[in-house]
Amino acid sequence: MAAVAAKVHVLVACALLLLAVGCQASPFWPLEIGYYHDKCPQAEAVVKGVMEKAIFQNPGNGAAMIRMLFHDCFVEGCDASVLLDPTPFSPTPEKLSPPNDPTLRGFELIDAIKDVLEAACPGVVSCADIVAFAARDASCILSRGKVNFDMPSGRRDGTFSNASEPLKFLVPPTSNLSDLVASFVIKGLNTEDLVILSGAHTIGRSHCSSFVSDRLNTPSDINGGLAAFLRGQCPADATPGGNDPTVMQDVVTPNKLDRQYYKNVLSHTVLFTSDAALMTSAETARMVVENAKIPGWWEDRFEKAMVKMAGIEVKTGYQGQIRKNCRAINHY
Repeated sequence: MAAVAAKVHVLVACALLLLAVGCQASPFWPLEIGYYHDKCPQAEAVVKGVMEKAIFQNPGNGAAMIRMLFHDCFVEGCDASVLLDPTPFSPTPEKLSPPNDPTLRGFELIDAIKDVLEAACPGVVSCADIVAFAARDASCILSRGKVNFDMPSGRRDGTFSNASEPLKFLVPPTSNLSDLVASFVIKGLNTEDLVILSGAHTIGRSHCSSFVSDRLNTPSDINGGLAAFLRGQCPADATPGGNDPTVMQDVVTPNKLDRQYYKNVLSHTVLFTSDAALMTSAETARMVVENAKIPGWWEDRFEKAMVKMAGIEVKTGYQGQIRKNCRAINHY
């Protein structure tokens, strides 16, 4: 018995040693809920306060934050690289890429949150975490509290941003189902995550150029009544940066984050080919029906999918930096 006890003691000691060495060698560590509890206790409350005011003024501000998280995380991971402005050394950052320019917005809102946090806790809260918190709070506010979850934090900010990268990872709204699924799988997400996160199209607006050519100018399955309405709002030659009005993505509950999107998919009253594509396979069509019919089903899954997406390729530990200005990298 003594020999067995000694052997167990040695094994435990070795395991602890390996763990300690691994922790010391690792340049990163997992995200955690309450990361700023001691570092900057008011961090999450500050973000929520700014978001509440911004969404009260314009619900579209909430939709912008949810979209920003998606566009940030799918390119270089959730590292706020999408926030970086052009400089002489980096003249074409992500924000100038066609998937982001001119439609991605909310940069000034992030600036406002960062200014408050820098005054309270200089150099502590990352821009990447601000984007994640803002998207979480927008989800809660726009859903009237039905989407309510903790967002792990501890992300650090990236130092690289190039306009070529969004073109590789942000597939256009004209995409078919296989391309959509592939774009999610490469980021560690799955088909259900695609269907669930697509539900965010129940809020916000879209530029006409994102759907006119493939949904209105050519035969499609779009509802005839909606098509007629959209033709009255959108010029047939709508182009980004030109004559390109915006329309609500969900005309039923345009300012509420809810499961109406899936009812719209079923009734063919969605704007994008990528939305309609969810009905082109038995698996995704079943998910659409479940989300449309079962109260609370989508909200619960949306919470989990948002946390999962916000963990894509994050930089933590000694990676990246904590930017003082979300639009520019720190130069030491």
